[in-house]
Amino acid sequence: MTQAIWEQGYTQNRELSWLQFNARVLAEAEDDAVPLLERCKFLSIFTSNLDEFFMIRVGSLCDMAAVDKDRIDNKSGMTAKEQLRRIYTAVEPLYERRDRAFADVDKRLRAEGLCRLAISDLDPAEHKYIKQYFKNVVAPVLSPQIVDAHHPFPHLEGKVLHIAALLGHKKSERLGLLPVPASLPALVFLPGDGARYVPIEDILLEYTGNVFEMYDVLEKTVFCVTRNADINPDDETFGAEEGDFRKKMEKLLRMRRRMAVVRVELNRPISDHFREYFRSRFDVADAQIFLSRKAPLQMGYVFSLGSHLPEKQRAALSDPPFTPQQPAMLPAGQSLLKAALKRDILLSYPYESMEPFLQMIREAANDPAVLSIRITIYRLARKAKLVEYLCAAAENGKDVTALIELRARFDEQNNIDWSERLEEAGCKIIYGFEDYKVHSKICLITRQERGVVRHITQVGTGNYNEKTATQYTDVSLITSDETIGADAGAFFNNMALGNLEGKYDRLFVAPTSLKNNILALMDEQIAKGSEGYILLKFNSLTDIDVIEKLRDASCAGVKIEMIVRGICCLLPGVKGHTENITVTSIVGRFLEHSRIYVFGRGAEEKMYISSADLMTRNTERRVEIACPVDSSEVRARLHDILYAMQHDTVKARVLQPDGTYHKKPPVPDPLCAQVLLMQQAINQAREQASHPEPPEPGWKKFFGRLFGRRD
Repeated sequence: MTQAIWEQGYTQNRELSWLQFNARVLAEAEDDAVPLLERCKFLSIFTSNLDEFFMIRVGSLCDMAAVDKDRIDNKSGMTAKEQLRRIYTAVEPLYERRDRAFADVDKRLRAEGLCRLAISDLDPAEHKYIKQYFKNVVAPVLSPQIVDAHHPFPHLEGKVLHIAALLGHKKSERLGLLPVPASLPALVFLPGDGARYVPIEDILLEYTGNVFEMYDVLEKTVFCVTRNADINPDDETFGAEEGDFRKKMEKLLRMRRRMAVVRVELNRPISDHFREYFRSRFDVADAQIFLSRKAPLQMGYVFSLGSHLPEKQRAALSDPPFTPQQPAMLPAGQSLLKAALKRDILLSYPYESMEPFLQMIREAANDPAVLSIRITIYRLARKAKLVEYLCAAAENGKDVTALIELRARFDEQNNIDWSERLEEAGCKIIYGFEDYKVHSKICLITRQERGVVRHITQVGTGNYNEKTATQYTDVSLITSDETIGADAGAFFNNMALGNLEGKYDRLFVAPTSLKNNILALMDEQIAKGSEGYILLKFNSLTDIDVIEKLRDASCAGVKIEMIVRGICCLLPGVKGHTENITVTSIVGRFLEHSRIYVFGRGAEEKMYISSADLMTRNTERRVEIACPVDSSEVRARLHDILYAMQHDTVKARVLQPDGTYHKKPPVPDPLCAQVLLMQQAINQAREQASHPEPPEPGWKKFFGRLFGRRD
């Protein structure tokens, strides 16, 4: 019998690996080298990440522990119950780290004049102001409730702040609940000089006795619950009509608000007697109740804190401003639509602007030669130019098809709204498959000029979201290669027909061909032994077949370098298994999001960009695309992005055989990949402005000056 993979010691649990990733986000908030307001943002990102982790991953494990108790995780050998136990143990010290980081940041912001105050910090005049604010602004919108035999426990929305008070009355006890109204600002700023503020929940906590004035307040705390949000529409039986599908999604969103509690957070210590109210009312164990002594339970407000400081001071406490630049492969003023008919072009977000792509869609909407535009949509910005241009194309008589994934988690309502807008404009809307999310990022423009039909295909690693294109690193390939265009046309036809078994010449398409082709490319490198080479950049690795193939490649002597931002269930450097594998994670100013796969070196190299991470959900349960990169110029640009990542000595963390991450050793000239790529984009835009012709593939020269000759 083959030894179970988890017993061989080169894999780890995905949830614990994810917690390590979020700890790296928290490390940015702890880093004195990170500007103070940016540290605040990392605290908020860490918090929202952890919220989603409990809503989705912990929620899923709680369900599994209830209905499939004996199911074993194939990478750690743990049951769902054992995983939950390990998760709760691992999360508790993260709360302590967040408290310390928040206290440090808060102290430093005070020195800058941005002061978060407790009620006890207020002088008499300020205390009077807050009291009047409570009376005139807060009290009129409060909805307090007691819980006793005549007043049932209400349903509490997930991640909504509440005040809980243990109330005494005539030798009896009852629970008082006071939700923090969403209509109130998160922070109340005091009049006068400086930026002094009190969190709204602290004001409600201070005046809880005024609200429940007929009772004695024995104990009180701010709390919020996190509910299981792991509704999987794939388990539902959807009707055949598209409108029916949209209505069922709306029903599922309503269900999400009422699902079971998986975590309770408190902002101050309470007695065990008071804790019992939370345990019994929410049916949670003590391990699911977490205490945040310093950091607020919600931190979304931090993104606007800087607006309360003078501009010069705000700039000094923030990252240097950066504006996405004119793409290096597209001279300013040149049409991307026309340029793509002549050569392949790569856009690299956020270093380069997404605007040329959006203008290409706008131009296509008004181009008499354009017959059709077809596109997949997973996530869009709240205000999306793309939708405006697609609607204009349909109104101009173009055949516009949008394949919209309504199940993009937490963006479902946004996508429902956009689908209705597109449909009203005359676009054909497809909603994908019952059992497979469509996560691919592909757009196909078909033109007919002088009797000749041409295709322009765009394949990207990230969404068509104008906001996140300034925050996430992604790459976007635009090509007029007719074999890729033919595959793209076949892809959209297959999606319209509900056919997942389509055959493609150049594109790898999950769930049918992507994983098999990637494994085959790895086999080609395995056949080369120590001459083989694999370089991969993506977000997460969980697919057991890919993990085992990487292990086989390592044992065959293939050198494997992976840049994995988040989850990595493979442990590198394990003797006898993964000694030839290195794994690096980069967490920085921008969210690393691009997926780039390289197999082999030199003339035999094969390179792909993809929408897919190497996770089972992507390779087997989603519709994903990987596209080959043929252009030598585009390859050179992608290699230089990868080369910067490989040589980062500032933000890079290296995964160890025991699952921990270490910084790289100090070097005389530290290099931050994202800073380098920003500066490079600026330099190339300046050079392009003075030499408007498309630049020679000079990226190697640029990096050569920085790093010396490349192997």
